[in-house]
Amino acid sequence: MNRPLRRLSLVVAFLFFALFASTTWIQFITAGKLNAMPGNSRQLYAEFGRERGAILVQGGAAIAASTPVDDAYQYQRSYPAGQLYAPVTGFYSLRYGTSGIERAENDVLSGSADELFYRNLSSLLTGEKPKGADVTLTLEPKVQQAAWDALDGRKGAVVALDARTGDVLAMVSSPGYDPNSLASHDGAAQEQAWTALNADEDDPLINRATSTLYPPGSTFKLVTAAAALESGDYTADTLVAGPQELALPQTSNTLKNDEGTACGPNDQVSLADALKISCNTAFGDLGLKLGADALGEQAAKFGFGQSLTIPTTVATSSFPTGDDVAGPLLAYSGIGQGNDLATPLQVAMISAAIANDGVVMKPNLVAEVREAGDSGSVVERSSPSELGRAVSSENARTLQQMMELVVDSGTGTRAKIDGVRVGGKTGTAQHGAGLPPYAWFTSFADDGDEQVAVAVVIEDGGSTESAYGGRLSAPVAKTVMEAALDG
Repeated sequence: MNRPLRRLSLVVAFLFFALFASTTWIQFITAGKLNAMPGNSRQLYAEFGRERGAILVQGGAAIAASTPVDDAYQYQRSYPAGQLYAPVTGFYSLRYGTSGIERAENDVLSGSADELFYRNLSSLLTGEKPKGADVTLTLEPKVQQAAWDALDGRKGAVVALDARTGDVLAMVSSPGYDPNSLASHDGAAQEQAWTALNADEDDPLINRATSTLYPPGSTFKLVTAAAALESGDYTADTLVAGPQELALPQTSNTLKNDEGTACGPNDQVSLADALKISCNTAFGDLGLKLGADALGEQAAKFGFGQSLTIPTTVATSSFPTGDDVAGPLLAYSGIGQGNDLATPLQVAMISAAIANDGVVMKPNLVAEVREAGDSGSVVERSSPSELGRAVSSENARTLQQMMELVVDSGTGTRAKIDGVRVGGKTGTAQHGAGLPPYAWFTSFADDGDEQVAVAVVIEDGGSTESAYGGRLSAPVAKTVMEAALDG
């Protein structure tokens, strides 16, 4: 009789042990993974039931905020400015997760960041429900609105930087989208919006300012000019070859100037004038003479090849290597074609570094993180950070003067601002046979108090003749610079 009881007790003990082990495994070992599962509705209710911090711009206006609602999720995320700031804020969606600042700063916005531990502990002791912290961006509303209005619905992007600090003053991508449609608590409405946005051939969900890599076209001639000056073999007055056509190595093809003429008498032109009129053959020849290593090293000093987070992720701009820049391709790389690729942010960084006496500042979107409420204490505040030096201060001043010639009497006259030092560089980037080119303009403006750098790209700007950056993009840059300097 005792033997069956002992066996039964062993079975019962084993079952209790198995139950204890499985419960411990679920509650402690795999709890985090289970909580993070997309289908875990309890986790969704817990996350959406906490008041998420606001995203603010300079001046204190909220461009993303959570308000109480009478449903299972308790708070509704909303974006009062609609499309205007969508490339930066991204979206916060029940079904499709997060993007933009909503993703990059999710820990502080949701209130789960380590920096908020003591604040959350205090809330726990007092019985208050923890709130997320507010994130204030570096964006200036006036500059952002000016950039959006000037782009006027055309496909492309605008970036404006404070050249001295790296702060992003404006970041616009067009066409845009309304993040409110993805933040809806109506599942069918979310799905409908998501499907439509992803089916749109214009890719409105993409932040073209930081995520799209374009051939930079003639804006890259600033890098080639910088490499020439840094070599010590050239000055702004040095005569360089500028024939009507440039014979290319290893091929019978030639590189031609847009105007179909030589860039100067006797097929020669000064380096400064070559930049002023955007002479293709001069900079193609410079590329061949300087070599791939010198061009690549100079591009890297401006930020090409660097992985950046601002804190959103930025696509890595690149200068080609190996076979991608061999032979005739080196001449094309010298004028920003071939396999050169850059984001509008990177192109703005080139002008910003030149304006900032050659120092490249790390671009930044977040000014500070502050506990929720008007009297909330500062959790974190950003400070300017240098990425490195692109050119010497002397060569930076030379490049500034060369860029000012472009605006004063060259291809960029539509960017002139009375009483303000303005330097710029136009660009028309080919990206496929028979396709309209991209129209570029990058510039800086300095009124003695403020110093702003801007990059504008307009996709498929029309016919080749009408798509020159000086005609389409320079007026956009002018409007943005004026807004930034207006205070």
